[in-house]
Amino acid sequence: MDKLIHGIVEGGAARVYAAVTTETVNEAVRRHGTSPTTSAALGRTITGAALLGASFKDFDRLTVKVECDGPVEGITAEATVEGFVRGYVKNPNAEVPAAANGKFDVRGIVGKGTFYVIRESGFDIGLRPDPYVGSVPIISGEIGEDFAYYLAKSEQIPSAVLLGVLLQNTEPFVTAAGGLMVQMMPGANEHVVTMIEDTVSRAPHLTSLINGGADANDLAKMAVGELDFEILEERAVVFKCNCSLERAKTMIAALGREEVESMLAENNGAVMTCGFCNEIYQLNADALEAILAGDTV
Repeated sequence: MDKLIHGIVEGGAARVYAAVTTETVNEAVRRHGTSPTTSAALGRTITGAALLGASFKDFDRLTVKVECDGPVEGITAEATVEGFVRGYVKNPNAEVPAAANGKFDVRGIVGKGTFYVIRESGFDIGLRPDPYVGSVPIISGEIGEDFAYYLAKSEQIPSAVLLGVLLQNTEPFVTAAGGLMVQMMPGANEHVVTMIEDTVSRAPHLTSLINGGADANDLAKMAVGELDFEILEERAVVFKCNCSLERAKTMIAALGREEVESMLAENNGAVMTCGFCNEIYQLNADALEAILAGDTV
C-alpha cells in the first residue's frame, strides 16, 4: 500500500513530507486511460496534492487545479485529510514529443496558465464556510516547481518539491511514483538550510529510488542526509472517489423534473460518468420513476 510520512529535522528547523504513490497513480492512469506524458503530469499533480494536504491541518478537502493552455488543457487533483486522493485531466489523450533529454515533456503538455490551491473545511460538522483560494502563475509546468512557487508566494514557506512518475509500455503502466516536500521553518539554522539544500539538489531521481525498493522513509532520509530526523506521522495514500449511485441519483434529480421526464421518454434511463474516477452509473426506468416520485435514493 502507498504511504506518506511527515517528520521534522533537527527538532523543527524543517518539515519533511515524503510519499510513495505508485499504486495510487497507477489507478488514476488506469481509470482515465491517459497517454504517457499526460499520465506523468496527472501523477505528479495527485502526488503533490497528497503531500500538500498532509501539511495543512485546517481543511477537509484540498483541491489543486492547473488551468493551462497546453494540450492537456487542465489538471485537477483532490486530497482529503484521511489520505484519499483523486484526480483527472481535461484531455486524457493529449501527447507531445519527448523533451531534448529524452524524458517526458510535462512542461510542454501543460504550458502556461494559473496554479490554484483551494482549501475547504467544516464539512464534517455541517458547515459550509467560504473556501480559501490561493493562486499563482504557472512558472514551470513541471508541477513540482509550481507547488514550490505556490508555497513560497501564497504561504510564505520556502520549500523544495520533487515529484516523479516512471512508466512502462505494459500494465501496470506506472512502475514508480512518489514525491518529496521539504519546508524550511522560520529561524532555521543556516547550516541546516545549507545542508538540506545540498542534499536535495544532489538527490537522485525519486523514481529510480522507488523502483529500486525505497519507501517513503527512505526518501525522507535521503533528503535530510546526516541531520537528525524524527517521524511524526504515517498515513496511507489511496485513490478513492466519493462518487456513488446515490450521488448520481441526487445529481440527476437536481436537473429538474422536466429533464428527468425527458431522459425517461427518450432513453428509458440515464447514464452518468464521474469525471474524477470514470466510474459509470446507469439508472434504469424504475430509478427515474422513483426520482420523479420524490425518492432520489
